[in-house]
Amino acid sequence: MSTIVIEGCAIATVDDERREYKSGHLVIEDTRLVAVGPGAADPDHTNKAICVIDASGKLATPGLVNCHHHLYQWATRGYAQEATLFEWLVALYPVWQHIDDAVVAAAARAGLASLARSGCTTTTDHHYIFPKHAGDLLQVEIDAARAIGVRFHPCRGAMDLGRSQGGLPPDDVVEDRDAILAACAEAIDRHHDPEPGARVRIALAPTSPFSVTPELMRETADLARARGVRLHTHLAETDDEERFCLERFGVRPLQYMDDLGWLGEDVWLAHCVHLNADECARMGATGTGVAHCPTSNGRLGAGIAPVPALLRAGAPVGLGVDGAASNECGELVDEIRAALVLGRAAAGPQALTARDALELATRHGARCLGREDELGHLSVGALADVALWDLDEPGYAGIADPVFALAFGPTRPVDTLLVGGEVVVEDGELRTADPLTLAAELRRESARMAEAAPR
Repeated sequence: MSTIVIEGCAIATVDDERREYKSGHLVIEDTRLVAVGPGAADPDHTNKAICVIDASGKLATPGLVNCHHHLYQWATRGYAQEATLFEWLVALYPVWQHIDDAVVAAAARAGLASLARSGCTTTTDHHYIFPKHAGDLLQVEIDAARAIGVRFHPCRGAMDLGRSQGGLPPDDVVEDRDAILAACAEAIDRHHDPEPGARVRIALAPTSPFSVTPELMRETADLARARGVRLHTHLAETDDEERFCLERFGVRPLQYMDDLGWLGEDVWLAHCVHLNADECARMGATGTGVAHCPTSNGRLGAGIAPVPALLRAGAPVGLGVDGAASNECGELVDEIRAALVLGRAAAGPQALTARDALELATRHGARCLGREDELGHLSVGALADVALWDLDEPGYAGIADPVFALAFGPTRPVDTLLVGGEVVVEDGELRTADPLTLAAELRRESARMAEAAPR
């Protein structure tokens, strides 16, 4: 049994009691935390440790949890720069038709590396475009996550409502419903690990009300619940989506999902920007989660999600970077600050605190993914997913509150990142891949795909 001791750091545990220590210690045995507390570690732990990390001047937090992403979009950053969501999708669907396993591999490795360097230890990915020529794209992404070293919750997305049927996506990027359900079942069989400490878990994720039929929504929910996996989709992101649902279904987006049996503790929904007070209450009453994506929502002019109202209602609200084509940075620590700034811009300076925002990025995100028992907090028995942030540099000088410094100070790469006790980032540098090689691969594949797309 290998032991790692981390000492001398400030600690924000985000545990049940929200304990914090000005100077404390963490002890890791194999993949889990066995001690967390103030002061130095017990000598019995220190004496048998294979590594003792002096973390003076640093803040330890749980590893961050990313609740919504589209990794393949790392290959199409910078497109449709002034577009709304629907305009942006219409511009990009013809490009995305040309993704293949090489594009997705390069994009996934680059995107996951960026997430790791921003303190993220667990991420989802919502992949919903599967060209027939493209290869096994879900396997490609899982391999990329394994190589970078992060915990991965890929969502098998799908679209079956093409433009000829009144949907938004072109007909040649949608799939047959029976084929989708078969692929979802296969993804669960091949990849889903329900055991404690799992590195890979599958969720099922029909893409959105404007790209999926009600029949697929219902049948996917039935399949997921029969197999014990979670459900995810986009919802209430824009005014355009609201108009689409009112015109096609006669109800607002959340009511549409409620009618289909899509609210519950096994569901988390991306965005939820356009919810009224009653809808926020319904989210809380059903325990339905939200992936709040403030930077993407701002980039596309979608609006600001009512996060304080959702939290008051009792809904778990995690953070997401969303697709890198609508958030060209794609780093999760940035979303802590974005959530704070936009939340306060919408509802005043007391709407969210720095600690609220850290909880969104950790504890709430773990709850959205059904992992709150072992992720999102630094507690004895939790998985050893730990982020160390260097607050000794000049950009943080004079800010006495370390959590406030992390949330409002200048964003920097995480100093050290451990996933299940394994070092992924050290001294601010990724240890599992060469960033220059990742960048060169992504640049090459992005250019190749752009050349194949219609002009």
